[in-house]
Formats: sequence, structure tokens, C-alpha cells
Amino acid sequence: MQLGVIGLGRMGQIVVERTLAAGHDVVAFDISEEAVATAADAGAEPADSLEDLCDRLGTEKRIWLMVPAGDAVDAALDDLAPHLGEDDIVVDGGNSHFEDSVRRAQDCDAAYLDCGTSGGPAGAELGFSLMVGGPEDAYEAMRPVFDAVATGPAGHDRMGAAGSGHYVKMVHNGVEYALMQAYGEGFELLHEGRYDLDLEAVARTWNNGAVIRSWLLELCEEAFREEGSDLGDVADHVSGGSTGTWTVQEALELEVPVPLIHGALAERFASRRDRFSRRLANRLRYGFGRHEVVRRE
Repeated sequence: MQLGVIGLGRMGQIVVERTLAAGHDVVAFDISEEAVATAADAGAEPADSLEDLCDRLGTEKRIWLMVPAGDAVDAALDDLAPHLGEDDIVVDGGNSHFEDSVRRAQDCDAAYLDCGTSGGPAGAELGFSLMVGGPEDAYEAMRPVFDAVATGPAGHDRMGAAGSGHYVKMVHNGVEYALMQAYGEGFELLHEGRYDLDLEAVARTWNNGAVIRSWLLELCEEAFREEGSDLGDVADHVSGGSTGTWTVQEALELEVPVPLIHGALAERFASRRDRFSRRLANRLRYGFGRHEVVRRE
């Protein structure tokens, strides 16, 4: 299959590399010439504009957008619109709001798949978890690429109609907030508690057979190993919050109680007072997404 990839940041480059590794062809474009050069070094065919990318793809275009959610997606779709028809497929792999994805699916002449993507930079080695919404025939047509980009056939599935992929990813992120908060609070109690504990050793022990073992707990172990049990100069500041806010807003609209997710979101917004739990969440975001670690002055 030939795939066009637009947006060559960390996640976009992983899509390029894993698609190439599976034996598919890739045409790559980004507004950064350096990013395009990196994709070309990996084996992708470089394009110097969206029009050029579409010309290189020919008929039955398969395009993966990996650009920031919001205006950048709409801008890319506006530029692509003159070149797209009903036989083409566009995948939005960013963290778009599901209602935006429903609107875009209605407005786009091509089949539109909203693809919630989880796994962060670790996906370069392991593959992503992909939650896909949109037409079933378009999903089936893209299955070879999804197999390549995900952890394998079990690492992706069609969630339902347009918007459902990003809806499931939105709730996934809300759960992620609550899990990070739970680990943070538990380790804060251990840190402030009755014993002088090696928190790396605690995390390592828990990760070997305990009920609460997980990848996030492995990242706790990594954080304590690299920063120390007191987290060194990691600041009490947790960035992010958009997908968690959307999750809470949806829960309020549907009158579904989500107190843990709501509380975790509130903790992010309240990160003005030095709290160990938020400092750990700050460092965990680096572990799974390579987000910048805010440091103390």
C-alpha cells in the first residue's frame, strides 16, 4: 500500500517508520523541511507541499494526518479538499474532539476515519493502540497499515461510526488521568509515611506480580530510578488537561458520575502548591509521551 503521511513530529515519524518497516510505501510532508528530511532518510518519498503529496499518491489516496488537534486539522483538510474524492481515505490520528471528527466526516468528500492513538514514543518499538471510528469499508481498506502501525492485528479495532474512535480515546485519557493520580497519591503517602523507603524498589516489587502492576507503574519505577525517591528537582506542575476536560464535560452532560477522573483533572488545575503526587505525574508524562519535564527553579 502507498500511504501519505502529513505531520512528521514524534508520532508522525513513528507512523512513517512502522509503515515502511512493514513493506509499504510512504510519501511524507511537513511544514518543517528538517522533519521531511528525517522521513526521507528513513525511506519515505518526500513531498514539498500537500498538492505535491496528493500528486504522488495518484488515485485512491490513503492519507494519515498526524497534526495537532484543532485548527491545524481543518487547515490541512481545506488544502486537501480539491484533491480528494469518494475513493480516497483520510485518517486523523491526533487527539481531536469527537464532535469535530463527526463534523469533518460529514464535510469531507473522502472517507474519514478518526483514529485515537495511544502509546506515545514507546510506540516506535512496540506499536500503538489504535481506536478507529468511521466507515467499515474504509477501516478494512486501511487494515494493512493499521496492522503495521499498531502492535499488530489485536492492537486496533473499529469502535463504530464517525467520532467513536476519538470518543473512546477521550475516555481512555480520562482513565489515564485517574490512574496517574492514584499512583501519585499512593507514592506520596509512602514518601511522607513512617518508613524511609526506596520507592524505586517499591515500584519494582509491585510490578512483579502485584494486582496494580502496569506500564504506568513501570514508568514510576523509571522515574524514581532516574530522579531519586524524592523526585529531585521535578516541579509540582502537571501540564495538559484538554482530553480530561472533554471527558468530564461529557460525563456531566450524560449525568454519569466520574469522581476519580474529575478529581484528577482538578489536581492538574490546582498544581500551584507543591505536591509530590503532581510532581510524579509531571515525570510520568515524560515517561509515556516524552513531554517536557517542568523543573523547579
